[in-house]
Amino acid sequence: MLYDVSEPQCGMWRQVVCEDFNEGYRMKKAVVASLLAVASVAPGVRYAYSQSQVNLGSGAQQQPATAGGVQMSQAEYNAYNNAITQTSPQAKAPALESYLTTYPQSAVKAEVLQQLMVAYSSFDPAKTLDAADRLLQVDPNNLRALTLEVYFRKASADQLTDVTAKQAALDKAADSAQKGLAATKPKDMSDDDFKKLQASANPIFYSAIGTAALNKKDTATAITNFKQELAAVPVDQTTKPGPVLQDTYFLGLAYLQSTPPDYINCTFYVSRFVAFAPEPYKSQMTPTASYCYKKYHGNSEGYDKVTTAAQANLNPPSDFTITPAPKASDIAHQTVTSTSDLGTLALSDKEFILQNGTSEDAEKVFATVKGKTVEIPDATVISATDSVLTVAVSDDAVQSKTADFTFNMKEPLRTAPAVGSKVALTGTYASYSQGGAAANTATSGTASGSAGAAGSTDTSATAGASSAGSSTSATTGTSTTTGTSTTGASTTGASTTGTGAAGASTTSAGAAAGPGPVMIVMNDGALVAKAGKAAGKRAAAPARRPAPARKRR
Repeated sequence: MLYDVSEPQCGMWRQVVCEDFNEGYRMKKAVVASLLAVASVAPGVRYAYSQSQVNLGSGAQQQPATAGGVQMSQAEYNAYNNAITQTSPQAKAPALESYLTTYPQSAVKAEVLQQLMVAYSSFDPAKTLDAADRLLQVDPNNLRALTLEVYFRKASADQLTDVTAKQAALDKAADSAQKGLAATKPKDMSDDDFKKLQASANPIFYSAIGTAALNKKDTATAITNFKQELAAVPVDQTTKPGPVLQDTYFLGLAYLQSTPPDYINCTFYVSRFVAFAPEPYKSQMTPTASYCYKKYHGNSEGYDKVTTAAQANLNPPSDFTITPAPKASDIAHQTVTSTSDLGTLALSDKEFILQNGTSEDAEKVFATVKGKTVEIPDATVISATDSVLTVAVSDDAVQSKTADFTFNMKEPLRTAPAVGSKVALTGTYASYSQGGAAANTATSGTASGSAGAAGSTDTSATAGASSAGSSTSATTGTSTTTGTSTTGASTTGASTTGTGAAGASTTSAGAAAGPGPVMIVMNDGALVAKAGKAAGKRAAAPARRPAPARKRR
């Protein structure tokens, strides 16, 4: 499943990566068990979990009494010894359960529950969690039990499809992870052993906390914990397919989902994931890295330097930079200053400058069209009354179904065109506003305007306009009007390509946004008949044609 470059489907990240990528490279349950063992010997020999020596007391042949030893009856010792010497987890688990049933108050209950938990971990996740819960009732700070709780609860959450249930399961795993990070060293464990155990457990804890946070859009917590996870393991483990490499991708995703998005760090960490991920995951996630880079830089030029740095470094080096795309206002100004005759600009470019340029640059461009009558073909109707039409003209406005032109009709329409229909219109440029719909009153013909969006800046006190919704603009250079396109770039967040004479796309989020949507107001509006003649009073002619037919009847 590939991500759409224009809009990464972040909500599907756990399905795409966790269930597929991690399924093939998931830590084996036996490996988890070995990580939890502070001291272990060759395969086939039991883990040395019990820190207390078992002492059968007076008369016992197997263990002499020693200071601090555990006293057991012969019968209890036989049951205990039978359970811990079983050679397979499937045989050891029921034997340990039998021992605990017979001796519920055993002095070695915690150690037996720990061995039971590890035995179950190799073949029964549900019973592993049950044993861990029982162990934590006896020893609330048991780091091994907390580790298995976190690991298996997080794994089970990955299989859930109900959003609420999944988040609840992830939160429960994260809660256990927080307890694990806060756990203190047992009195009977050496500092070295405890540090080894922490080194194995902490990455699992950080991953669970980060995953739960990212799933509920708490990106700051997710970023902190995923970075701590990466720092807690040897660097070579971050380059191998598995949970840590998977979380490198999620770290990049957390930066992307931040407010505002951090496209630089998104680019770096997703690129690092891509550098080491096997197929098909490499191809599936490459578009996300590309998306973040283009959103900040404006195009794909120079991306190879990012991939080189990401492959060589766990985190962005101090000299790591991505050049931001030019600001939209800079592109607009460059276009104005480099064009000898602003009247030759395509309509799309004029609209781009009106939206993104400074007031001075916008005024210069609008001065070339103000008072001029033009025909606008293929406008999409957004709203219509008998006196005012709002239409979408630019590509972006059409796609987003928002108006960027308002036509105050010279004469009332008998039949208003349907919303969504294509029409050709003539009109005279009267005014424009930056930041939304203009709020003004028409002064020509019989048209009247209505209040527009608050905060808009109208450049004419006499032009009339009304708007349906917020307006957008585009600079794709595909307008059917004549002129030379100089910017050639889309200003919508979904687009990531496009360069022109100005030299860069304006789609990068690294580039500051312009003043906002523009609304261009046209007075003396009229529909144009298909034959190319101004409709004027005949605009509603199709509605009158049946009348003569009825007279003939």
